[in-house]
Amino acid sequence: MAKITYIEHDGTEHALDVKPGLTVMEGAVKNNVPGIDADCGGACACATCHVYVDEAWLDKTGDKSAMEESMLDFAENVEPNSRLSCQIKVTDALDGLVVRLPESQH
Repeated sequence: MAKITYIEHDGTEHALDVKPGLTVMEGAVKNNVPGIDADCGGACACATCHVYVDEAWLDKTGDKSAMEESMLDFAENVEPNSRLSCQIKVTDALDGLVVRLPESQH
């Protein structure tokens, strides 16, 4: 299991054990983390699982695909560390990952 900390816009933290093989989005949805809507269910088709990856973890979460880059155009308040959490596969190497949630997904 990888410990992932999801931080809501208001600062509320959810430190969760997420099984490798799942996505960061699936870990949030399975544990009812507010702020990850995941309207498309993880198909990289909606941008409602937008997160900000903590700067220290950017290299470990992989590169954005062209499709992810395109979908981020639909997210609000995109920053250089913005990712779609459905596109980040959980591995043991992500143990300790911190992601912050935007104020709104819509």
